[in-house]
Amino acid sequence: MSVQTFTLYDMLLRNAAQFGGRPAVIHEQGEVDFRGFLARVDALASGLAALPIRKGERICILAQNHPGYLDLYGACAKLGILAYPINWRLTADEVLRIVERAEPSMMVVDAATQPAVADWPTSSGITHWYTFGTPSGPFAAFDTLYADTEPADAPGTVAGDDPFAVISTAAVDVIPRGAVLTHNNLMAANLQTMVCMGLTASDCNLLALPLFHIAALGAAFATMHAGGANVLTARFDAAQAVQLIDAHNVTYLTSFPPVLSSVLDAAEAAGSRLPSLKHVAGLEGPEAIERLHANTQAQFWTGYGQTETSGFITLQRAAERPGAAGRVAPLCRVRLVDEYDREVPVGTAGEILARGFVVFQGYYAQQEETDYTFRGGWHHTGDVGRFDEDGFLHYVGRRPEKELIKPGGENVYPAEVETVIMEIPGVSAVCVFGVPDAQWGEAIKAVVECGDGGRSEEQIIDYVAGRIARYKKPKRVVFTDALPRTDAHEVDREAVKSRWGQEA
Repeated sequence: MSVQTFTLYDMLLRNAAQFGGRPAVIHEQGEVDFRGFLARVDALASGLAALPIRKGERICILAQNHPGYLDLYGACAKLGILAYPINWRLTADEVLRIVERAEPSMMVVDAATQPAVADWPTSSGITHWYTFGTPSGPFAAFDTLYADTEPADAPGTVAGDDPFAVISTAAVDVIPRGAVLTHNNLMAANLQTMVCMGLTASDCNLLALPLFHIAALGAAFATMHAGGANVLTARFDAAQAVQLIDAHNVTYLTSFPPVLSSVLDAAEAAGSRLPSLKHVAGLEGPEAIERLHANTQAQFWTGYGQTETSGFITLQRAAERPGAAGRVAPLCRVRLVDEYDREVPVGTAGEILARGFVVFQGYYAQQEETDYTFRGGWHHTGDVGRFDEDGFLHYVGRRPEKELIKPGGENVYPAEVETVIMEIPGVSAVCVFGVPDAQWGEAIKAVVECGDGGRSEEQIIDYVAGRIARYKKPKRVVFTDALPRTDAHEVDREAVKSRWGQEA
């Protein structure tokens, strides 16, 4: 460790001294101030060290938002343990593939996710099993981990460039890749958000999006770093969100379709104009953004970023340049290049490359993929954009090999859905792609080659929903006797989209 080190745990120490009695986390059981939050983190770190779980080991978390989730992030930061959160909406098979790659020493679940892994404690090889809430069977109560003794691995053994969390991202190869984020990554992302949006100790974030997602994690840490409070809910509910915004003077909300529209609908039904709300950040359609600006005093912040960039690397008020994704943030560089990594002129579309303090350390246990992504000393995002004359980035789409669909802010890769559909007897080929959707921003559509017939749209949708997470199922399925092919006899994706992409 060097004298330049400043970790997430150092941030908690600083906050306890600077903002001690101010609320840090508010939840349905009450609230805890910054001194109390640090005490909870220290007690949990002591319990983890006593098991023992050491620096560099992994803890997988498969649970909805819970006060202990934030405590666990803090304790992992103190000890140098890698937090490895998992999307609780995945199927048991999908979770298992992630866990097999993570090889954790501990797994933390909750009442909602226990059934999916109920028989794992006796067969998985994971040593420690805990649950938020009431203990059940082999799952010990998470609350019993909090201890009073100082851990043997005292703070000071963790450096800023040590890994802090592994956040699941692209499922290009079916198993979601794990982006390794360091303490420095998150510190830089916090500072960018604080500077660009002007966050201060008077801000309050509604932490309703899931803590396995970089958007929720980033908003929570940025607000905490600024000395503000986080109002924590287990999961998003629009009516509850309005009540909490008004009750706690929430100023900051993170949104993906249909979050903002549903909050505005619930506010209208409750007769609230959300007077405290100042910032809404994320991805939303123009109609929802226009409603926000017309009905509240809040500004919508839009930008471009990935899990691999610890969140946004470009950011702007949406009204500043409608349709754009903002200018480059202070702690990174962004280039646009052609297929040979040559920089393209202003106004020309090119792959988005990034470099800076916010770029991740690499993909967990996937060195070859990491090396390819970092070729030439730049992170290749797989996304395509263009710069205008004023330096605003405009998002164009994905490169073909990393095509992505984002229903409600979740990442869905066509190849994963296509692999499942191809398991169905009688299906000879399939092409999956995204189409605009009023409710979710984007929806999944599948064009299925099934020459003998005998399959229905409902059967295809139900089969996918039974094999992988339900948010990955197609919303629309159409059938054809023959999909268009290229000269290499592969499905011609662009021809399929041209033919069927405009159909409702």
